Amino acid sequence: MTSSTFRLSLDIFSYPTALSVLLALLALAGCSNGPPDYFQGYVEGEYLYVSSPLAGNLEGLAVSRGGQVEAGQPLFDLEREHERAAAAEAEQNLRQAENRLADLEKGQRPSEIAALEAKLAQARIAFELAQKEYARRDALLKQNAIAQEQLDRSRTEKERGEAQIRQLAAELETARLGARPDQVAAARAAVAAAQERVAQAKWALAQKQPVAPQDGLVFDTYYVPGEFVPAARPVVSILPPGNVLVRFFVPEEAVAALAPGSKVSVRMDGSDRAYPAAISYISPQAEYTPPVIYSRETRAKLVYLIEARPAAADAPALHPGQPVEVRVE
Repeated sequence: MTSSTFRLSLDIFSYPTALSVLLALLALAGCSNGPPDYFQGYVEGEYLYVSSPLAGNLEGLAVSRGGQVEAGQPLFDLEREHERAAAAEAEQNLRQAENRLADLEKGQRPSEIAALEAKLAQARIAFELAQKEYARRDALLKQNAIAQEQLDRSRTEKERGEAQIRQLAAELETARLGARPDQVAAARAAVAAAQERVAQAKWALAQKQPVAPQDGLVFDTYYVPGEFVPAARPVVSILPPGNVLVRFFVPEEAVAALAPGSKVSVRMDGSDRAYPAAISYISPQAEYTPPVIYSRETRAKLVYLIEARPAAADAPALHPGQPVEVRVE
């Protein structure tokens, strides 16, 4: 470098504009210590794992990975011959219990009641005849035409006929009432128990063919037809749109400005669109930057986990595990 060139370079820094440029650069450097305008995160899903509380061989799988299901749609079938037979037996036992209760409540058969009615009618006819015979002999006794013994015999026959009428009338009333109250109560309890067994058998049968609890995406299947599925082991996992969320981490100096309900926008590589979301959870405990997002500069910083949920309509565009950038509105 010549002496003239050296003097020129020194003269440049002697102007006031050079000082202002330097001050601006220092100001920018100071601003870089503030919180960033975006935060790194990733998409997460809260899956519904569908299983059966009963074990059995997998006979059929009605859905496949990546497909959409609606609430109430069958997902898979486990063998259920035993449960089907148990349900049929329970229903048969219920019908028997109901028939026994009806028989006890309605009393004796119509033919038996008719026989008692006929006996009561005969007793009344015999009583009327006994009354007439007693009156006739009472008149003859007053005329001294018969002995006192004959009148006494007629009185006895009349009283016997009257007692027989009362007995048959009571038997007829009892026959129409049905069984004793304690027998009817026991029969009703048996019907209630049979109904519970039917409900239990139908529940067990339904558990061998689970249905989708919500609309959503079939995220994965874990067995193929022919395999044995242990009890309570998931066969299908479903991701409803409302269960998609975004997790990101903010430094200590930025968390104070956030609150549940705060609006954020989510961006991802390969798309120019910003997806709106609302903060649903702010962790109360600080943690070091998770390995999934840390860089050389941030790995030793304390951050807070934030969760935000997008609208259900935007959820299909966000895929679990996908890295995103989150900006606070």
